[in-house]
Amino acid sequence: MSDLLKQAREWLAQDPDPDTRTELSDLIERADLDTLRERFGAKLEFGTAGLRGELGAGPNRMNRVTVMRAAAGLAEVLGPGKHVVIGYDARYKSDVFARDTAAVLTGAGIHASLLPQALPTPVLAFAVRHLGADAGVTVTASHNPPRDNGYKVYWGDGSQIVPPVDGQISAAIDGVGRVDDLPLGAPASPTTAGSFTELGEDILDDYIEAVIALPLGRARTLKVAYTPLHGVGAGTLTGAFLAAGFASPMAVEEQRNPDPAFPTVAFPNPEEPGAMDLALALGTKIGADVVLANDPDADRCAVGVPLRDGTWRMLTGDEVGALLGEYVIANTSGDRLVATTIVSSSLLGRIAAAHGVRYTETLTGFKWIMRAGAGLVFGYEEALGYSVGSDAGLPVHDKDGIGAALTIAAIAAEAKQAGRTLLDLLDDQARKYGVHATSQLSVRVQDLSLIAGAMARLRAEPAKELGGRAVERFDDLAQGDGGLPPTDGLRYQLAGGARVVVRPSGTEPKLKCYLEVVVPVTGEVAEARALAAEGLAALTSDLKVTLGL
Repeated sequence: MSDLLKQAREWLAQDPDPDTRTELSDLIERADLDTLRERFGAKLEFGTAGLRGELGAGPNRMNRVTVMRAAAGLAEVLGPGKHVVIGYDARYKSDVFARDTAAVLTGAGIHASLLPQALPTPVLAFAVRHLGADAGVTVTASHNPPRDNGYKVYWGDGSQIVPPVDGQISAAIDGVGRVDDLPLGAPASPTTAGSFTELGEDILDDYIEAVIALPLGRARTLKVAYTPLHGVGAGTLTGAFLAAGFASPMAVEEQRNPDPAFPTVAFPNPEEPGAMDLALALGTKIGADVVLANDPDADRCAVGVPLRDGTWRMLTGDEVGALLGEYVIANTSGDRLVATTIVSSSLLGRIAAAHGVRYTETLTGFKWIMRAGAGLVFGYEEALGYSVGSDAGLPVHDKDGIGAALTIAAIAAEAKQAGRTLLDLLDDQARKYGVHATSQLSVRVQDLSLIAGAMARLRAEPAKELGGRAVERFDDLAQGDGGLPPTDGLRYQLAGGARVVVRPSGTEPKLKCYLEVVVPVTGEVAEARALAAEGLAALTSDLKVTLGL
């Protein structure tokens, strides 16, 4: 008990934030040992996703002390004289954490440039390369619950860090002392030495200029309903659409402005049930051709399409990835590469082969997609993340929900001009390459040991059959596979081209299963889709039993 209270008091003594100081003082005064043990008995670990967790006092929470320690660790790895660009979203404390990062880096002799306002994460990823910086930081928890925040680090190539850099930063963080002993810089002024720069709005203009240079065709007649889900996407997306010659999308009024409480959604993630309800209702009201959504930091993009009966269908990430991938391939030239992850649909590989374009699969996450190889013009992951390029390359070396939304609008406008829809284009692909139906089974747990136990059981006794299909090959991805780095995942290749991948989530307490069934189209597309749906249902039913959760 005395050690726990001592740790808490030492943390309190260095905490510059009056909010978390009040919170922690109360816990100490009440001797709330259970809560203190949860806050101080563990810490947020810095990894390839950076930091992410619930706001609050203590090393196992996101707060100003945790963020200043992370910035000091990054400074130690970079060394003096380097340049870091810093961005942030509109979550609780994001702007404060960004300024703390700038102050710590500047105090360590690093040139820090702060984006002018809360902006989409892809603007930060773009700015790192555009400004020739050595690294970048964005303060965001993406689509996590309202009480979370996070801290993501980019390297000089504009993509998220990977090993060994993450380990080096983590080790450096462990060596940081009290944050109230750190030298701090201040915002730039004519009389301030050791100051950080606050960038102007021209960096946003440069980003928009880059994304409207993507292959967008010439058709522009399109009615779009849009939601940023209370995040930071609306201004940037609207600016990009107008600059490209589209009409301004009609935004959901209740969700248009940034609000860290996310009051109209249970989870601010377009994939979650109910999150798109207001946007789809707006789409119906205005007779939209397409509904688009960004997640709160606007690096993801969701797409909804109207059906003939007046209802809507949300496209899967794999369906949007297939549409974008084929469009980019058709509108670029030369020796090109397209990439997706081992948990995404295999359809992009079929499309690439048909067009004579190189294709590769990577581990999950855009940090790996962006390192797929030379000539990369398109990359995507099934979790609604896409990076769209042109013959000039990729303007953003990370997922970009603005550029993806703009390109989907271009595809939909061209289809509309021809009297068709995105659903017609998906049917075209099904006829050419077969129906590639995908779905997910996610199990959220309170106790992470349950996930470890499930993975251990699956490794010890690999299934011989799933969903009535024989397991033709079982891969333990922890051993590495096909030149990929080792990762905690299992892959089942099933008869008939079906596939299942099981892995723990990297950002949430979930065990995630990724399912795919491939059915050739020999008659009507609808019949093949129905057979594929039956196959997915059978796989899902078997997996629920196999997982034991």
